[in-house]
Amino acid sequence: MRGITKRFPGVRALKSVDFDLQTGEVHVLLGENGAGKSTLIKILSGAYQLDDGEIFIDGSPVRINNPHHASALGISTIYQETNLVPSLSVAENIFLGRLPRIPFLGVVKNKKIVGDSKDILAQLGVHIPTDALVGFLSIAQKQLVEIAKAVSQKTKILIMDEPTSALTAHEIDNLFRLVRKLRANGTGIIYISHRFEEFNEIGDRITVMRDGKKIDTVSVANTSDNELIQMMIGRRLDEKFPKRAVTIGEEVLKVTNLSVNGIFNKINLNLHKGEILGVMGVVGSGSEAIAHAVAGGLQVDFGEKYLNGVKVEIKSPQDAIKHHIGLLTEDRKSLGLMLKLSVRENITLASLDQINRLGFLSLAKEEHISNQYIKKLNILTPSGETITENLSGGNQQKVVIAKWLCRKINILLCVEPTRGVDIGAKVEIYSLLNKLVAEGASVIIFSSDRDEIIGMCDRIIVIRKGEIVAEVPREKFSREEISSYAFGEMYRKQIQAS
Repeated sequence: MRGITKRFPGVRALKSVDFDLQTGEVHVLLGENGAGKSTLIKILSGAYQLDDGEIFIDGSPVRINNPHHASALGISTIYQETNLVPSLSVAENIFLGRLPRIPFLGVVKNKKIVGDSKDILAQLGVHIPTDALVGFLSIAQKQLVEIAKAVSQKTKILIMDEPTSALTAHEIDNLFRLVRKLRANGTGIIYISHRFEEFNEIGDRITVMRDGKKIDTVSVANTSDNELIQMMIGRRLDEKFPKRAVTIGEEVLKVTNLSVNGIFNKINLNLHKGEILGVMGVVGSGSEAIAHAVAGGLQVDFGEKYLNGVKVEIKSPQDAIKHHIGLLTEDRKSLGLMLKLSVRENITLASLDQINRLGFLSLAKEEHISNQYIKKLNILTPSGETITENLSGGNQQKVVIAKWLCRKINILLCVEPTRGVDIGAKVEIYSLLNKLVAEGASVIIFSSDRDEIIGMCDRIIVIRKGEIVAEVPREKFSREEISSYAFGEMYRKQIQAS
């Protein structure tokens, strides 16, 4: 890709970007949210048309008109949200849009697609029944089906956009095994991730982007994390987890024997004023469900909740809001924001009862308050009237935090608060959480990111298979010990073996 430029109304998203990919390499595309990574790969995958520049495949110039044309050129893309049909089988999804049919009759050759699908899955070492409905598969299994679909198309160039954002450690290991196999077979892979440990493990080269420009292309082996961070954000980052000095006070929240059949059982935890409590659990452990149950979004079978020593009934998100509890959900797009509304409207969404006169919304007051939080949280937006879906992931997450700050909540439950955001935005979010507790609030971080939990929290509760298996005070934090609790015996055996 040479001199790639893309303009949108009011903004130039890409400014003469050069990018190249070699046969059999994993080329990492790195940059903060809004740096231009997604725009660049959408041009390569045919979703967007470039305004200026050229694209060459195997040395020949091409103009990629649409995703179907990109596929015909051997380009496949696996997005964070998989592009599969839930009501169709694994085999039907692998050959989606290319189902072989009997001539003249138009009948699908089911035996052929099942047989070919089994061959492809076996080649990849993937054990998923070809007749299973995709809607019943896990996120990890769906991504493996996407890879099988790409292999079936004889893909030369595979684009992987944040493929591990919702996977367990074991599932990530399986995915990396497939990536290595594809690389060994000559596939060129463009890999987008914010997780430094991932591309240090499987990457060959890294291209760093910032503000729609290419900053540099470097070798993974010869470049440090600090150098990459400085290229990404344009400055040195002294601390990933900002320090804070807050005196932890009295108990503000207690839950006892909280249970939802089949998800989690007899959860007992408490939270103190000014504390950041960590609840660590791998994806599927039940930790995310606990957050939703505490905030009234998931009905419990039994258990009790106490605020400041008084038993309370929190059976809905509205109840939680009345008790000054906010929930920063794991899926900001579908659960935390109204993407088609403006930044202003999203910031005040939970506080409309406080921004009215005689039952009518005061637009002047709403605009004043939202602009305060845009400035306070450094939300990068042209204005409060910008549609929220047009912001980067990190700025969208800051809008959700602003919504709860606007509501003046006392307890903030954060589920995977930095999932899918870049290192610069992560540090800003961590600083905001620290500021929140410094002002007297309390926070629980529910996360599968071990380093995040250890770096931010005063205490850690570890969840495995829906039950609390450990509570660890800060002075005893250890990456290995926290992992051994979270992953169980399998992890301990791997550590001993290594």
